[in-house]
Amino acid sequence: MEPAHRALLREHRLYLSGQLLVSDSIVPLLFQEEILTEAQVDQILSQPSERLKALELLTLLPARGPRAFRAFIRSLEDHSWVRERLEAELQEVDGARGAGRDTVAPPSLTTPPSLTTPPSLTTPPSLQTPPSDRVLSRLAARLGSGSQEVLLDLGLSAEDVFRCRTDNPLCSHSAVLAGLVLWRQRGGRGATTRRLEQSLEAAEVHPSVLQGALT
Repeated sequence: MEPAHRALLREHRLYLSGQLLVSDSIVPLLFQEEILTEAQVDQILSQPSERLKALELLTLLPARGPRAFRAFIRSLEDHSWVRERLEAELQEVDGARGAGRDTVAPPSLTTPPSLTTPPSLTTPPSLQTPPSDRVLSRLAARLGSGSQEVLLDLGLSAEDVFRCRTDNPLCSHSAVLAGLVLWRQRGGRGATTRRLEQSLEAAEVHPSVLQGALT
């Protein structure tokens, strides 16, 4: 999947999970087109709610090859308002690409700053590095009920989140911290404080939550 397509799905992850009913037509079509395997279909449909089913699908799609995004767009026949919104914003991204290399297009709603300008011009150095254990621990203590949406937006699967909870059944703080540490381990250099900030914004967590963890 192209970086612009991944960025589009990531930015609208929570919107899509609130709009799509993936069980009826979306997942079957993606399976029919061999975008999803049978095991992945079972993994998606095993989630207890449509929102979690959609989030699980959005977690799997970016790694399903170059055909995955277009197949996903075609699968939205019963969700035309969602498809039209994604296609319109994708056209903005494509238009910015075609503007030429001599001009720099302003960041659009679908393109994060890292895809349009050098990170050093848009992001303070402190946000370009992975968060420390101390920061993650303090953040885990502050997240509360919004923790699952943050972890899913960071790229963890619903199964990952469930495993963190079952491994730490007596302490919700430890469960959330385990998820954040898992994200940092998997993300490598890309698991920056800025990436964490973006997921907190997507989950509509107040900025003071992260600021409190950083100070």
